[in-house]
Amino acid sequence: MPRLTALSRSLADRVVLVTGAASGMGRATAHLLADEGALVGIVDRDADGLTAVAEEIRGAGATAHPVVADVADPAAPAAAVAEVRAALGPLDGLVNNAGVSIRAPFDGDGFAEAWATTIAVNLTAHTLFIRAALPDLARNGDGRIVNVASTEGLGATPGIAPYTSSKHGVIGLTRSLAVELGRSGVTVNCVCPGPIRTAMTAAIPDADKEVFARRRTALRRYGDPEEVAHLTVSLLLPAASYITGAAVVVDGGLTIRNA
Repeated sequence: MPRLTALSRSLADRVVLVTGAASGMGRATAHLLADEGALVGIVDRDADGLTAVAEEIRGAGATAHPVVADVADPAAPAAAVAEVRAALGPLDGLVNNAGVSIRAPFDGDGFAEAWATTIAVNLTAHTLFIRAALPDLARNGDGRIVNVASTEGLGATPGIAPYTSSKHGVIGLTRSLAVELGRSGVTVNCVCPGPIRTAMTAAIPDADKEVFARRRTALRRYGDPEEVAHLTVSLLLPAASYITGAAVVVDGGLTIRNA
């Protein structure tokens, strides 16, 4: 029987754009991609953080092109994709990672603003980046899209309805586009992180993190950004050609633990 060598696990020279890349899971994903030889376009509104990540990647002998942009701006996604294309070549992969979480009780005065901002960043920007990148992703029949959702897209927590709704929307968008783009060979998947040590959870005291993790996760700890990024990178591989429409949890067993 011949060896199974038809599917490539190489990301060498593939162009991948990662949003929200200045910190956390986006930074970890950009680094892992660069380590695998990908040419990485990194997008974030944090200019200083983005510059630092680009310098880290370049210092390791890899390629990164930073684009400072606020993905909440409807014009930003198309402009960012165009800039990365001009610098690195047509896109082979897209990681929609940028996100915000704003606590906003449903009957509170700030709910409308929180809703508008959260949906713009966490959901609308995903669609705009995909639309801008799609001609590139579909050109060879092997484009890869990974959207970052959350375990909040599979359940709900009071007080953050904008965030929870947006992450349910990301899962719905992922499934819809997986069906719609299937004929083109473009795969669309999402990862659903649980409790991860990122800027979004930095304000939670470590003692509270420990109590929550021990009560709610099978592994009894928070995860690290790199532990999510490894799954994201796996879904970007050329060999990940028969995985689409999946919402894969990376949550230390949060969603399966009853007691």
